Amino acid sequence: MSTLLEKTAKDISYKPVGQFEETRFEKIHNVIFEDSNEGSIQVAREISDLIRKKQALGENCVLGLATGSSPIKVYEELVRMHREEGLSFSNVITFNLDEYLPMDKSNMQSYYYFMHEHLFNHIDIPAESINIPDGSLPQEEVVDFCLAYEKKIKDNGGLDFQLLGIGRTGHIGFNEPGSHFNSGTRVITLDHITRVDAAPAFLGIDNVPRKAITMGIATVRNAKRIVLLGWGDNKARIIKQTIEGKISSQVPATYLQEHDNVTFVLDKGAGSELTRNKTPWLVGPCEWTDSLTAKAIVWLCGKTEKSILSLTDKDYNDNGMSDLLSLEDSYDLNIKMFNKLQHTITGWPGGKPNADDTSRPERAEPAKKRIIIFSPHPDDDVISMGGTFDRLIEQGHDVHVAYQTSGNIAVSDTEALKFAEISNTITPSTESQSIIDTLLNKDENSFDVAEVRSLKGAIRRAESYAATRYLGLEDSHVHFLNLPFYETGTIKKNNLSNADIDIMADLINDIKPHQIYAAGDLADPHGTHKVCLDALFETLKRLKPEPFMKDCWLWLYRGAWHEWDINEIEMAVPMSPDQVLKKRYAIFCHQSQKDGAMFQGDDSREFWMRAEERNRNTAAKYKALGLADYAAMEAFVRYKLD
Repeated sequence: MSTLLEKTAKDISYKPVGQFEETRFEKIHNVIFEDSNEGSIQVAREISDLIRKKQALGENCVLGLATGSSPIKVYEELVRMHREEGLSFSNVITFNLDEYLPMDKSNMQSYYYFMHEHLFNHIDIPAESINIPDGSLPQEEVVDFCLAYEKKIKDNGGLDFQLLGIGRTGHIGFNEPGSHFNSGTRVITLDHITRVDAAPAFLGIDNVPRKAITMGIATVRNAKRIVLLGWGDNKARIIKQTIEGKISSQVPATYLQEHDNVTFVLDKGAGSELTRNKTPWLVGPCEWTDSLTAKAIVWLCGKTEKSILSLTDKDYNDNGMSDLLSLEDSYDLNIKMFNKLQHTITGWPGGKPNADDTSRPERAEPAKKRIIIFSPHPDDDVISMGGTFDRLIEQGHDVHVAYQTSGNIAVSDTEALKFAEISNTITPSTESQSIIDTLLNKDENSFDVAEVRSLKGAIRRAESYAATRYLGLEDSHVHFLNLPFYETGTIKKNNLSNADIDIMADLINDIKPHQIYAAGDLADPHGTHKVCLDALFETLKRLKPEPFMKDCWLWLYRGAWHEWDINEIEMAVPMSPDQVLKKRYAIFCHQSQKDGAMFQGDDSREFWMRAEERNRNTAAKYKALGLADYAAMEAFVRYKLD
């Protein structure tokens, strides 16, 4: 089997032009897969091939391993190969990249715990072959440990294969900006952005250690083979900087440009900012599809600071689009694009009754539609589409909202303790006192017990009712699905099961909707949005034979972190200043997520602030392109159900 390094048309996800003209901006070989699952399986196969090759030679296989969300599927596939295909790890020696400092091995947030949970407990690797930096060492012993760690890697012949992730600071391991290319294993102070990204796992940034032990840049670069994993839109910018930018200590991953056997394995989101994907007309000849043409025209407007109808032949020619003009003149291109965007704007997200719907994003009939809004957490509905939610209710549709998870993990212990004490003050009970005692005596290594999770879920449920009642939705139309995959009490969730799909299918089958709205935001920093969307796709696949599915349209909104690109939008719902305020107040109903939510991602502002800015920016972009001027807009993309 060929490795990912070999540049064959089969291995890469784009069609070669000439002698790989697409890669003239790129300094690191990379492969883009449709999704992270496909990429992870391919990487796991390469690792298994290497292990077996070494076994056949009677040699040890020395692996450098990473932690975090990126390699989890790789480890799952290696475990599957061990169980189902007889892959043995008896000849494998592993060295992990890093560990927090201080950090006890028994702590659920330790990388020692992570590696055993995801890999080592499920394979036949000898315990003495596992090497992970020790975060529990006293300060005076750390330097000697780091030197010994380096020596042990060298004594075992060096790393045959190094698996990496990449942080938004460009760190590999915990080599933060400023790291030297000759650095070895050492203690490092973590960048604030790195700590923000780790905050969800630690239930708040205050609990994230400030230091870590990490392999150095030189240690990583000495590996014979390096594979770096990059998943999701939120990694796209740093991936572009690393692959196309100059080598710089401010982006430590750029040092990998000097390695002669490295591959970045990406999904479409992570590779979306690469020049050959974002602006392929700047690289070479293109196949000008309708979607690529729309993308190029919106980009050209931004580059020239012109509206669509103001673009000229010269603008197209000066910016790498002369071959597009050979197919169609600028006047026709401009008119088509203007009309396309104009037709996405509608104040009737459920369809305008008794109107010609030929150029509208939604059907006119039935005039009153049955609608389900799926919300991964108990606030995504109002944060992401609160204005549209309000509009659908006002226009008389049969609207239902379904909260897919309880959201209990996002309620802080302090907030839960407050409610438990209030409850116990009003009606003293053994149960309330037990919850209070549990919260007061909880340590960092303990999971929330079922009673605490139930209280935290009840807090989110009450806040959801407050918001939906404010928007005028009847309680009977609010559904709390509490999907089982989520109910672990920790950041790590279970895999989707038939139980999750059954719950979703029962609701959809009962309502038989004409419209479904769902979160299509895969940049969610802790992954629940993706799992919830996967659950919906699996459910709709199961329900496809049902007659009502022929009339069911699926609209995707995005969450608090990103918005659809203008050229992607298929329905844009304008909001007046009064509607913006109404949406804000609905978000305020989720009090436990206001004033310091636990999972804020890379933006410290409150969710209502981000949502308003995003909605204002969408409206401003429409205006800049020469369309109507609105206070704010919410945007949707229709997912075609095959």
